[in-house]
Amino acid sequence: MTTAREIMHTGVKCVGENEALSIAARAMRDLHVGAVPICGEDGSLRGILTDRDIVVRCVAEGADPREMRAGELARGMPVSVDADADIGEALRRMADNTIRRLPVLDEQRLVGIISEADIVTNLTEGEVQRFTAAVYAAPPNS
Repeated sequence: MTTAREIMHTGVKCVGENEALSIAARAMRDLHVGAVPICGEDGSLRGILTDRDIVVRCVAEGADPREMRAGELARGMPVSVDADADIGEALRRMADNTIRRLPVLDEQRLVGIISEADIVTNLTEGEVQRFTAAVYAAPPNS
């Protein structure tokens, strides 16, 4: 049984909910990623912020990314999975919610994230095909 922990990307960096979107954008650039988790001051996961969120929900609306805070774009508790959950459960959550990134938690603390690249790298061709058919059947949520 493959678990979420076995395929997740570790070393995930959170952006604080009170950080400006411009800081989050620089973090994405520096980390070469298209999304970062938003964490509260207590370290708890508050949401996922994507580069698309910054463009569509801030810049396109005429807001200033130096003034808007990451927490303003958090939309409730994101879908996540326990680190020891079977990878099938992780894939189901991603497919059911048409999401492309899945935070991985251990005792309610963020320990990693599963992205499309992690799936393609670690799963069988059939699993990848089922995942892409489900996730790309609808517009992305994140």
